[in-house]
Amino acid sequence: MPESRLHKSFLNAKVNVLFYVITLFVSFFSRKIFLEQLGADFIGLTGTLQNLLGFLNLANLGIGASMGYILYKPLFEKDREKLREIISVLGYLYRYVGLSILVSGGILALFFPLIFKNTEIEPGIIYFAYFSFLASSLIGYFVNYRQVLLGADQRNYVVTAYSQTANLVKTLLQMALVCYTGSYYLWIAIELIFGILYSFILNRKIDQVYPWLKCSVAVGKEKYAEHKIIIQKSRQLFVHVLAGTGRSQLLPFLIYAFTSLKLVAYYGNYMLLITKLNLLVNNFLGSTGAGVGHLIAEGDQKRIQQVFWELNSLRFVIAGFFTFALYHLIDPFITIWLGADYVLPHSVLIIILANFFVSQYRGTVDQFINGYGLYHDTWAPIVTLTITVVVALAGGSIWGLPGVLLGDIASSLTIVCVWKVYFLYKQGFRMPVSLYWKNIVKYTALLLLSWSGTDGILFLLPLFNPTNGYGSWILYAFYSSTLFLLIFIPLFYIFSDGMKFLSKRIWKAVQKQ
Repeated sequence: MPESRLHKSFLNAKVNVLFYVITLFVSFFSRKIFLEQLGADFIGLTGTLQNLLGFLNLANLGIGASMGYILYKPLFEKDREKLREIISVLGYLYRYVGLSILVSGGILALFFPLIFKNTEIEPGIIYFAYFSFLASSLIGYFVNYRQVLLGADQRNYVVTAYSQTANLVKTLLQMALVCYTGSYYLWIAIELIFGILYSFILNRKIDQVYPWLKCSVAVGKEKYAEHKIIIQKSRQLFVHVLAGTGRSQLLPFLIYAFTSLKLVAYYGNYMLLITKLNLLVNNFLGSTGAGVGHLIAEGDQKRIQQVFWELNSLRFVIAGFFTFALYHLIDPFITIWLGADYVLPHSVLIIILANFFVSQYRGTVDQFINGYGLYHDTWAPIVTLTITVVVALAGGSIWGLPGVLLGDIASSLTIVCVWKVYFLYKQGFRMPVSLYWKNIVKYTALLLLSWSGTDGILFLLPLFNPTNGYGSWILYAFYSSTLFLLIFIPLFYIFSDGMKFLSKRIWKAVQKQ
């Protein structure tokens, strides 16, 4: 990965993490103010309307996500004419997606008297909010579709900076005006106005970055037949994303079916913390995806393998560290935050963390699968969903909550950890998969050795009790995490070639700054 790609990856990561922290801080206070000034019913209404629009946006599944693979090669070759054609075809396809969402959204609005028959909020507010959200969503299909090139070109920091800045300014303005007026209509109007304003500013920036990117829906219609691979890949990816969405949406219902609302709430507390941590890590590491695509487009197999193991080693270290930290810190945090009654059984925690580790570590394999455009194993997501449901139903009837969660880990260990790796090595790398498992066994041994060594020290030198309050919890978190890293990082550096290569390249990049 040339230094320019490494630099772009760092820039994307820094911008993503910066705005993640700021947004997390602002959203904490804004939600409290909106609940106090506008009421829980209105906030619940806006959330429900956005969820309904989320279902309508399923029409987009696959098209936008598959565009990275289509764009990597012409970006590498600097083929501007081809890029114009592809983005024009995207505009042509998105025109029909937008029209289908508009029609579906209009039909859905006819059923609002039935959907919201028990709400006390007046119909005018419901319809105004809904069509404002719908209009903001449609702008992305009719106007903002060119932003996909920024992501494929490792310039997603531009989209993040503009979108998150607009979102922060919008939220602060809403907070101020709501405190002053308490108007529902004004709050909704600001949502729509900032959606339009963001679109205008973003497209001006795209014109500055790519002044040659003059796209036309008419050209897209004309060139569509030459780029049917977009539809082919989109259909394949649609199955993957749809099955993944179904898997994540079904799990809470299965938990409720075999447990109680109380346990659903307790489980939700854990997942709230883990989801935020997942988002933070993904914001940091997800920025390397486009760089992987460009690397694959170059076709240097030796370099591809080196970068694969650099990213793999980094993912393993991060996944291992956070899994260790969560194992030792999440139960004490729940105890301090909510009380000891809200702590889940230890067996549940282990299964949750096993899923967390797999979800984090799989990221590198997913990035290379996306880079190669390997979406044609459409049976895999269906089998994944089937395994999840069958094991969850069987396990839930026997063990309750731990049994339900076993469905997720069963599908992850079989399809995600075994099949996806084999698929990548066979169809992408065209190398024996045994090379992968030799390193993974070594990495796992290093993690277990570091974990057991740290636990031994913590047992012999228990300096802090993490349940004695937030101060003690913070000290214990720093103490235990530092001990683990002091053992894990040196061991990993000594025995992992990928970590050595990555460390050297990062050091060179820092020296050039």
